[in-house]
Amino acid sequence: MTQPVELDLGLVVAGHGRHYIVETPERKRLICHPRGKKSACVVGDRVRWQSISQGSGGALGEGVIEHLEPRRNLLFRQDEWKTKSFAANLDQLLVWFAVDPVFSESQLARALIAAESADIAATIVLNKTDLPGAAVQSERLAPYRAMGYEVLELSLAQGFDAAQAVLQPRLDGKATLVLGPSGAGKSTLINALLPDAKAQVGEISQALNSGRHTTTTTQWYWLDAERGSALIDSPGFQGFGLQQIEAAQLPAYMPDLRAHAGGCKFYNCTHRHEPGCAVIAAVERGEVSASRWRIHGELLEEMTRTRW
Repeated sequence: MTQPVELDLGLVVAGHGRHYIVETPERKRLICHPRGKKSACVVGDRVRWQSISQGSGGALGEGVIEHLEPRRNLLFRQDEWKTKSFAANLDQLLVWFAVDPVFSESQLARALIAAESADIAATIVLNKTDLPGAAVQSERLAPYRAMGYEVLELSLAQGFDAAQAVLQPRLDGKATLVLGPSGAGKSTLINALLPDAKAQVGEISQALNSGRHTTTTTQWYWLDAERGSALIDSPGFQGFGLQQIEAAQLPAYMPDLRAHAGGCKFYNCTHRHEPGCAVIAAVERGEVSASRWRIHGELLEEMTRTRW
């Protein structure tokens, strides 16, 4: 798409299908549709648009997206059928888990690999640390601390103020995508930080004429009046798409494997069974956890299989 000089700048804050909510620098919002049949925009995109109608009686106006501004980064999700993009221009990823329900390390690994491949900083949060079993779940995250990931442990149930004191400095001035499985307390966090979040979801669903859908897939919220800090919520825990990564490059996005992969005897080592594999030797020495090595093998097999 060409970019006429007179086009206005906007931020995609929500979307459903080929319908997007675009926010202007003046904090007005309107429904926009992409030009042509292809819909390539995601939440977090900066776009150039032009108006086609003015809203009245509280209704949003409408516009056409003519140009997509260059992205700093892009995250993908994977469903049963295909990989597709879902969020862009992020500063960090907050991976939100809990002591109960017990978190999936495979889900965690996928999220971190996706973040690494997009050059997005990631922080891990373990909620519900007041519950029995907290020490066990904290220990499962020891390999991630050793890799350099920040791991925050807190309990929203014991008071939001204490948790907010830990989280707020890490959210200030950043666009943060928060992800977590059902039951981990992510909704409690969002409702505490954003008391009108449900109302915003309802308003946007109504504007998009998507009342049959409980929420839009991903939504952007401002955390402050100055619009310097944002929280991006994506319902459920995304099955991160990794098909944009070459299988041979997978260890490059796993810091613990990356630290040893260069010492392998064979340049095309898969780190699964080859003699002289420095990664396997590191697993045997306890420098790479067995679970991380297993996850690498499972992902490598999945990536190789889906490309045949």
